[in-house]
Amino acid sequence: MATIGLQISPLLPEAAIAGFVVEAGDPFFHEILKGQTVRIVDLEGNQAVDTLFYNAHDYSDRYSAQDTIREQGNIYLTTGTRLISTEGNVLLTITADTCGRHDTLGGACAQESNMVRYALEKRHMHACRQSFLRGAQAWKRGLERGLEKRDITSNINFFMNVPVTPDGGLTFADGVSEAGKYVELRAEMDVLMAISNCPQLNNPCNAYNPTPVQIYIWDAHVR
Repeated sequence: MATIGLQISPLLPEAAIAGFVVEAGDPFFHEILKGQTVRIVDLEGNQAVDTLFYNAHDYSDRYSAQDTIREQGNIYLTTGTRLISTEGNVLLTITADTCGRHDTLGGACAQESNMVRYALEKRHMHACRQSFLRGAQAWKRGLERGLEKRDITSNINFFMNVPVTPDGGLTFADGVSEAGKYVELRAEMDVLMAISNCPQLNNPCNAYNPTPVQIYIWDAHVR
């Protein structure tokens, strides 16, 4: 069982220094500076938001699902969770959460997994891994060391409901989020946030209806 860490944030959208809407199926890459806070809002409810985080100065030092799960002793994320990197650094801390838990195990859908899980004719369908790669290619432009295919590793699925069965299996279930629910994270170091706003239509992780999400960013001094 996950520990429900419901926590409302005092931060107001009108005080944010930036706001973005990410359409369903789109990637979104943005640097979050140390001390800044980022909020991801599930605008219409039951939208899975596949997310990765990287040390902004060393992309090989990135979010580690294994280290994060071990550190907190829980497979779900919520208020108080510290996201740990492959080098043992704390990337971000979840400071507010009105959903209650977020998945660390389900991974990102891919064209290949769509084909294997659902049907051969589903292979052409757009998927999160392809969105991550598309966003990584765009982000790489002008950088000496951009992101490569190998950098797209096990991700967080914010708002996604993936119960673990008694025999250790995973099930993709209807979401536990609702319209307007959000998760908020404070950057403990400069990080790159990479989002694929999931386009999956073949299981209930998006209620079979992928929808946009809202991103807000606040400066460190705003509390």
